[in-house]
Amino acid sequence: MAFDPAAFNPAAGFTDFADLAPIFHLEQVQLQFQVAADFAAVQVANNVIILALVSGRILRIDLANPQDVDDIDLPKRASEIGTIRKVFLDPTASHLIISTSHGENFYLHSRSTRPRHLSRLKNVHIECIAWSPALPSTSTREILVGAQDGCVYETYIEGLEESFMRREEKYCKVVYKTADGQPVTGLWVDMLPGKPDLRRVILTTPSAIMHWVGKIQRYGHADIASIFAKYFESEGPSIQDFKNGSSPYSMLSISPESTDDEDPARIFAWLTASGVYHGKLLIQPTTSELGTHVFSTSKLFSKAAIPTMKSPITSLALTEYHVIILCGTDIYAVNRLDDSIVFQEAVVDAGTKVLGLCSDVKKSTFWVFTTSEIFELVVSDEDRDLWRIHLTDKNFDDAMRFAKTLAQKDQVAVAHGDYLVAHGKYVEAAPVYGKSSKSFEEVALIFLENGEQDALRTYLLAKLMTLAPYSMQRIMVASWLVEVFMSRLNSLEDQLSTITSHAHASSTSHEALQAQLSRVEEEYQLFVNKYKGDLDRKTTYEIISSHGRQQELLYYANSIQDYSYVLAYWVQRGKWLGALDVLKRQTDPEMFYQYSSVLMANVPMETVDILMRQSNLKPRNLIPALLNYNKFASVPLNQNQAVRYLLYVIHQLGSQDAAVHNTLISIYASHPSQDEQQLLQYLEAHTGDSQYDSDFALRLCIQHGHVQSCVHIYSSMGQYADAVELALKHGNVELASIVADRPEDDPPLRKKLWLSVAKKVITQSDSIKNAIEFLKRCELLKIEDLIPFFPDFVVIDDFKEEICTALEDYSHNIDQLKKEMDESARTAEHIRSDIASLDRRYAIVEPGERCYVCQYPLLSRQFFVFPCQHAFHSDCLTTEVIKHSGVGKSRKIDDLQNHIQNVAGKKREKAIEEVDNLIASECILCSEFAIKRIDEPFVLPTEDLAEWAV
Repeated sequence: MAFDPAAFNPAAGFTDFADLAPIFHLEQVQLQFQVAADFAAVQVANNVIILALVSGRILRIDLANPQDVDDIDLPKRASEIGTIRKVFLDPTASHLIISTSHGENFYLHSRSTRPRHLSRLKNVHIECIAWSPALPSTSTREILVGAQDGCVYETYIEGLEESFMRREEKYCKVVYKTADGQPVTGLWVDMLPGKPDLRRVILTTPSAIMHWVGKIQRYGHADIASIFAKYFESEGPSIQDFKNGSSPYSMLSISPESTDDEDPARIFAWLTASGVYHGKLLIQPTTSELGTHVFSTSKLFSKAAIPTMKSPITSLALTEYHVIILCGTDIYAVNRLDDSIVFQEAVVDAGTKVLGLCSDVKKSTFWVFTTSEIFELVVSDEDRDLWRIHLTDKNFDDAMRFAKTLAQKDQVAVAHGDYLVAHGKYVEAAPVYGKSSKSFEEVALIFLENGEQDALRTYLLAKLMTLAPYSMQRIMVASWLVEVFMSRLNSLEDQLSTITSHAHASSTSHEALQAQLSRVEEEYQLFVNKYKGDLDRKTTYEIISSHGRQQELLYYANSIQDYSYVLAYWVQRGKWLGALDVLKRQTDPEMFYQYSSVLMANVPMETVDILMRQSNLKPRNLIPALLNYNKFASVPLNQNQAVRYLLYVIHQLGSQDAAVHNTLISIYASHPSQDEQQLLQYLEAHTGDSQYDSDFALRLCIQHGHVQSCVHIYSSMGQYADAVELALKHGNVELASIVADRPEDDPPLRKKLWLSVAKKVITQSDSIKNAIEFLKRCELLKIEDLIPFFPDFVVIDDFKEEICTALEDYSHNIDQLKKEMDESARTAEHIRSDIASLDRRYAIVEPGERCYVCQYPLLSRQFFVFPCQHAFHSDCLTTEVIKHSGVGKSRKIDDLQNHIQNVAGKKREKAIEEVDNLIASECILCSEFAIKRIDEPFVLPTEDLAEWAV
């Protein structure tokens, strides 16, 4: 019986439905065999279908690649082990357990084609398996196995091929047994969030469902032992049973993983004699009480709810929001929220046996199978009607969450708002109405007629968010809101005044009103900040002014950045701190330029503090305000705020604007104190940077008689002669001498300047000896330079010592020159001797000496020997020099070698000589050539490293 994979097409075409296409529809999966198939069981997980045939064969088909089909036979004949009863596939499709009618059980891993006999589970008729919540792939880890005899086994099966060398089951132990021996029809194990050792176990029998929560036992990696044995001994279950008998078709089904982030709990459904008992698998609280909460929120779907049901329920599966029920050959889909039947269809004709339902919890697909056919129950948009169900049940939040279209959301909002108004919850209804299409006039009248100003305000705010931007409606609603806010604030303040005037009024009422007033003020501010673009400026000013709300008026003006209005308000009232508070929050430079003059005149220090915090100002635009302030400020320079700001701009902001620098110089120079210290410090700090106008500064300093500053400016301009002349003119010889020393790199000029100083010193000095001592500070001045400045009546005795010293210096210099000449003659003679001995230089080469590069005998071909006794073959030396030299030198050597081959005679000899000079100019092992190769490894990777092994 061969399977034709080419004919398998699980993704058959879907019918193109309209917007109200059914949520569920059946599609037959076309499977073609050479002979009729006879299915015993089918399982689907993680896009893999397992077909178990009555003959004992297993077909494993990957839906992602239908061509890939594994055809596997059980290791024993059907006559020995019986026919296949059931197959159990884990959610990852990694592990398959096969149970036969004789109680023989086999295990098959997804990477294997050889089923293995589970000897420890011999004679166990498996009804259900609870896979490990870790969903492993290499082994099953700890799994629970439910049997027909009411026993629950815990086992651990290795899945890798090398496990054939060991026992297939690491252990197998009975951990629980039902009290009355009823078969275990369902098992489920999962972990609770945040509790790695906490497990929930659900077990069903035909008449009861049990729920455990407790900690499992953990062991080390080498310990192989049951983790559930003490779990069932120490924990007591929560039990829900039904006394009206048991069903032969009892089973437990768990929904796929939830896609609803707000409600991640999965769903369970238990098939009983009475119907389908289903509910949420809650995850809180993580105590033994969890089972009680789960059962208290669960409900029973009775078989009587399906009047057309002709057969008992034989199988079921769960989608995220529906229960799929199989009754004979009919399949139903029931909405688990309102028990409505949303789908009903006959799978096959009556008389054909339908084996059951199965679901792929990983891929959320659902399958129905008969003894020869497989159908996929395709689910499309199954949550589309949930909003209506929740709306009917007054669950408005859930209804809004599941509403998808604008019309649906609007219907929910209108119903929710009407419900709240009917129950007197006007404030709560306001934002809900604001999101609905209910008539604006109707809603507004509801709140006005009931005196609900707070609700009206809330509604208008909500409605404003839904109106089209830049529309007249938004402007009108926003203006109305301003009126409502002002009225409410006045009303609350009137109530506060009334309470305050009554001595017997309670402090609680006063505090409540005060809190409410603060809250409304905050709402107003938030409203203005958010919707200021929808308010007409003139209208808003008139509304707020008519209510006398000055603070609200200023807040609105600030929010729309009408700072001219705010500043004019504070300045007109002489409230300088208020004006500064507004100004410091501005970023528009024009505002600072406009108001800096008046503020500098009244609050200079605070104004400068604000100006210094602004990085986008052009300081030159503030110069008029600074000069106006300086004109009337009678304070020392260290307290002058204009100077403070200009110094900040220059030193902190690094301004190079000449106008700024000139302004500072002007303030310094024109100060009445005639203190030249700070001006001079500034000029010295900015010498040579050309950031100020030197001519302008010089004129100011001359005008105000600042001699030291003038001298400094002359010096900075390189006009040393003028600087010395000015200093000498004012009798400041010390300053003149300092300036004369500045041109250090121009000795003639320096000497000239010192001669001017010398003339002044000698002329003014009463003692020639003292004058000469002063002039000794310049080493360029000689006694012969100073003699012309001495008076005619001066006798030589006053400077006889200096003359003698000068003559001694001349004599010493002459002797020194003679020594240098003799030394040069001796050096020249040595050089001539060395040149003559070069022709007689030789080196001794021992027999058998080898080249330091190739290690072959040196005498085998032309070679070079260096004074350091290193020797190299000519070609080896050439190769090394070319390899490690620059591109230019290597190219020149190559060109000369090519030239040697093409010429003869003297030209060839000259070329050979040039090549020898290039390659033999220095030894490659002990010269600068070797130093440049210091970063090369001592042992190259291409060499045999074994020779260097220690």
